Amino acid sequence: MTTLSSYLLVANNLDKWRSITVKTPDVATSTKQFKANIGKAASAEALIKNPGLFRYAMTAFGLGDMIYAKGLMTKVLQQGVAEKTALAHTLHNPKILEFAKAFDYAANGNLTTTSSALVANVVDRYVENSLESSQEKQNPGVALALYFKRTAPSANSVYAILADKKLLTVVQTALGISPRTSAQPIDTQAKLLSAKLKISDFQDPAKLDRFIARFSAMYDTASSDPSGGAGGLNPTIAALFNIVV
Repeated sequence: MTTLSSYLLVANNLDKWRSITVKTPDVATSTKQFKANIGKAASAEALIKNPGLFRYAMTAFGLGDMIYAKGLMTKVLQQGVAEKTALAHTLHNPKILEFAKAFDYAANGNLTTTSSALVANVVDRYVENSLESSQEKQNPGVALALYFKRTAPSANSVYAILADKKLLTVVQTALGISPRTSAQPIDTQAKLLSAKLKISDFQDPAKLDRFIARFSAMYDTASSDPSGGAGGLNPTIAALFNIVV
């Protein structure tokens, strides 16, 4: 199956795939433990000192590769999000900001983790990440497409794209931009992306789907190209999805 057809198989039946993911042994056990213990994490320090809770929460917000940064995340949570000078804002990492907004100990104190809305939010995010991780084992392109579908609409600038490795990979692949451009100054990269895409298009479901279709086609082209080049977009696919090449 192509990346696009595999992606659509999942994307068009998300409730079914989420249900399957929730019942997998690892996800079910981790979620049960999280729900049973998160209410006891009455402070930022308590959350971060509990390996299971911290790993679950960080993974849910796509920060699994930063679990080691306990000192940084402690400061992030202690400072909260009310002040624009707080680390959650100055780090310019959308995922960290979302994490800090969810676990806003600075504003809500020991009541933070007693919120059923918080628990539901974290669990939903964890399941989404687990679903994407399981798809990644079969086809990384499908996982990237699902992630882009879920997160790209909330990107409010090209800098948000540049700050997220997965979003950037999708955009670079879809637009045929070499990953080597990531070595350029951040403002240079932002100017390049701004000239090639309109960030507000990702908030339009139809345009978002067309962009993902373009990415999927380009991903398969690059994967089948021994040289690793992006190649060109198949004209038939381009016409099918109204993609301007």
